[in-house]
Amino acid sequence: MAIGSRSRTRLTTRLGLRSSGLAMTPEEFDGLPDGVFNKHLRYELINGVLIVTPPPGNAEIDPNSELGHLVWYYKYYHPQGSIVDVVLAEQTIYATANRRRADHAIWIGLGRIPDVETDIPSIVVEFVSAQKRDFRRDYEEKRVEYLGIGVREYWIVDRFQRIMTVYLNRPDGVATLVIKEAETYQTDLLPGFTLPLARLLARADDWPDKKRKSPRKGEPR
Repeated sequence: MAIGSRSRTRLTTRLGLRSSGLAMTPEEFDGLPDGVFNKHLRYELINGVLIVTPPPGNAEIDPNSELGHLVWYYKYYHPQGSIVDVVLAEQTIYATANRRRADHAIWIGLGRIPDVETDIPSIVVEFVSAQKRDFRRDYEEKRVEYLGIGVREYWIVDRFQRIMTVYLNRPDGVATLVIKEAETYQTDLLPGFTLPLARLLARADDWPDKKRKSPRKGEPR
């Protein structure tokens, strides 16, 4: 079922979980009034189809919040922290035909508050979920889309494999780094900032969660 111009008047009530599968264009998605969204759900547009999902669990929310805290602390208290323009959690990523919902987006070096629909974030961060389809989405689909629009670094925090994979979007191609649990990550985009992966994983571990016992066949270790 597509929205279409004549169906726009139907969207005066909220779009819930049963709304998943509704066909629409990016323009229609972007034009939806705020009142149709339930703040407790996540909305994405993937390949012309509306996807509505429950919010992430605390095992994702807590480390995601911790990451935001670390970057905000760097912004306000590090001598070079002013390079950070803004840090936004649960941010819709534009500039493609899809509307992905990223766990964190970081804009760097603009010297102003970004226009989130036109200014590409410098860093996008995703926290891997337990479902197989979410794993593929984070490691494959989002990687292609984010790097394709010019995101300079894409971080994937995987609490199941106890690693963080970093894709560096360089002029000579994409480079990949794998940060292990006991290691810290430093990036040239945030001079003097250090990210201890164990700190994020510890926050995830505080919450009961169904974890994969081992990587699936074909998944990076």
